[in-house]
Amino acid sequence: MAISLGTSPRYGFFSHHDVGAQCRLICEAMTTRAAWVSGARPRTLPAAVVPVAVGMAVVAGETGVDAGRVVLHGGFALVVSLALQVAVNYANDYSDGVRGTDDHRQGPMRLVASGAASAAAVKRAAIISFAFAGVFGLVLAARTSWWLLAVGVVCMAAGWTYTGGPKPYGYLGLGEVFVFVFFGLVATAGTVFVIVEQVTRLALVSGAVAGFLAVALLMVNNIRDIDNDRTSGKITLAVRLGPRRARSAYSLMFVAAAVAMVVAALDEPLAALGLVGLLAALPAISTVRAARSTADLVRALGMTARAQLVVGVLYAVGLVIQ
Repeated sequence: MAISLGTSPRYGFFSHHDVGAQCRLICEAMTTRAAWVSGARPRTLPAAVVPVAVGMAVVAGETGVDAGRVVLHGGFALVVSLALQVAVNYANDYSDGVRGTDDHRQGPMRLVASGAASAAAVKRAAIISFAFAGVFGLVLAARTSWWLLAVGVVCMAAGWTYTGGPKPYGYLGLGEVFVFVFFGLVATAGTVFVIVEQVTRLALVSGAVAGFLAVALLMVNNIRDIDNDRTSGKITLAVRLGPRRARSAYSLMFVAAAVAMVVAALDEPLAALGLVGLLAALPAISTVRAARSTADLVRALGMTARAQLVVGVLYAVGLVIQ
């Protein structure tokens, strides 16, 4: 006697039609989740991790610093940095999507332009991410200085107006300045401040190291988008410089990071360990210079993110074992 799965509510069984519908719903949910993860742009997250790790390393090697405070406050700073990075990515997706800038963009998927999510949903995700960063920032301010609230507000405003608002500065070729300042100097020096409540010369120099590495990541992203950005009126630094000079500027970011590490090594010799990490940037530099397609530059973006992480980690290790 064959056993069939009926639809009787008494037994809670489902027909094969119901099972099929449930499978489709599960697949759609998984696709949606993957789209949101992609929209958060994981390859850009090293730009949030490196400055905090470097900031923690700046103070970790000092005598008299409470290790527990380094871990706790540094961990909170990392959450803030990551949340801000994700918030900026979603805000950029939303703003460029509603402006039509991403309509013909090649490379990684954009949530709004692809139709994977509504503009309202992406805007809401950006706001939630900013709020999440704000909550942890508020805790840090309460434990250190309320002046951090002002810094946090400025960071959030800068993140939103990068491509949002009536006159986004990212459309004026100033995005690299934002990244250098906020994902370099502010993130690194800010991490140092929430741990020892002062900003040292080494913190600023180390912030420059992180900043130049973060700018390299943004540069390769914008080099990939030169044609589309020029057509849509988004005048990034890469558009202003043109493909050849933009690629040279990308390489110079690693040179600038090397110079900053040499300056740091004058006080902390083992900081020069970060220079070894620059070997990981050579394949990325070579790929960017020789790139002939969008796929080449997408690959270079991942290579740049990995190089940024390697350099940052080795530089931080050098500071810790000084």
